[in-house]
Amino acid sequence: MELSVGLNSLRTFTRCVTCLARIGNELVIQASTSQLIFHTINSSRTAYQSASFKPDFFDSYVVSACNGEVQCSVLLKAVCAVFRTSVNVVDRLAVILPASDAPKIQWTLECFSGVKKTYWINCNVEPDVHQLSLERERYPSNFVVRPRDLARLLANFQSKLHEITIIARDSSTATTNSRDAMGGKAVELRSYIDPLKDSIDSALHTQLWIDPAEEFLQYTHSGEPVDVTFCVKELKAFLTFCEGCEVDILLCFEKAGEPVLMAPKFGFNDASNSNFDATLVLCTMLASQLPEEGIAEGPPASRVDSGARGSQTGERNSTDRFNNRSERTYRPFVSPCQVEADPRLDELHEDEETTDHTSKHHASNWLEEDEDDDDNEDAFVPSTPPF
Repeated sequence: MELSVGLNSLRTFTRCVTCLARIGNELVIQASTSQLIFHTINSSRTAYQSASFKPDFFDSYVVSACNGEVQCSVLLKAVCAVFRTSVNVVDRLAVILPASDAPKIQWTLECFSGVKKTYWINCNVEPDVHQLSLERERYPSNFVVRPRDLARLLANFQSKLHEITIIARDSSTATTNSRDAMGGKAVELRSYIDPLKDSIDSALHTQLWIDPAEEFLQYTHSGEPVDVTFCVKELKAFLTFCEGCEVDILLCFEKAGEPVLMAPKFGFNDASNSNFDATLVLCTMLASQLPEEGIAEGPPASRVDSGARGSQTGERNSTDRFNNRSERTYRPFVSPCQVEADPRLDELHEDEETTDHTSKHHASNWLEEDEDDDDNEDAFVPSTPPF
């Protein structure tokens, strides 16, 4: 395999590698005569990203026909070291893999000043190859948003927030039922606070209601409300990538427990006229964050209207909907060849049953100060029930 990337495509190529490095540690390279594919998966197997490039993306692209498909794996940390040189001073990038079983892959930077930098990166002997084939058309719910608009919406949440919940409702129902969706604002972004790790009473809960007609370029959802909860770190990494490439973001989802899919949206023709594409797939929580029927959803601790421009105010109060959500479980991605040999999917539920989530510091576990210590030496204090 031999390829060369010129100045026009080098910036996009660099952004793809940088985004992949924020997802996983290992980069799997698969080259065929029709396309070049980069993909990675994180250590917990809850986030998967791939990037594909057509031959016309490169100045030159050659894959030996006798080999059919070339495949290798390298560390993303080593690849990022190649791109420490500013793209503004680089004229061309060349990548050469002599054979599919070659021990090293060559990366060469040719600068405008005449300086040539060559890097030899070791290839892993047994690459950890995972492929996910998810059709974007299979998702019943999706929306398209500009990266700068999504960044503005996420700015309402705390920077240290780990997970976020998206709740989607039918636009027609939201228009007529102002109590459930704030009158026309069919989409809700809600900060998720883990009751097993964080203090519910001292945490700042933020809810943001969005009118799809005002904030989104496209919104599709019908039927009952659905919600998905996933990590914010990977979302922000993909947001930065799309913003640098000046493309919109397509986010597809189905329900809690099913993965969400994110991809760049290249106008109305999608990726048909583009010479590159990318896909980010994230696992979601198995437990739904929608309020249960018959239980009133208490007043939110912090409410932000997407149409308002006032300052955000927060009250440090806990609500029943957070106390009732103690299940924080993801279904990891497992390749088909590992389903029988890898018992992690069954162990996830066993760990939930055996794990003691009892609070040790709840007020009911402490004796009153005015009680006689001698009389209560053998007193049994029952533990606080789970959240």
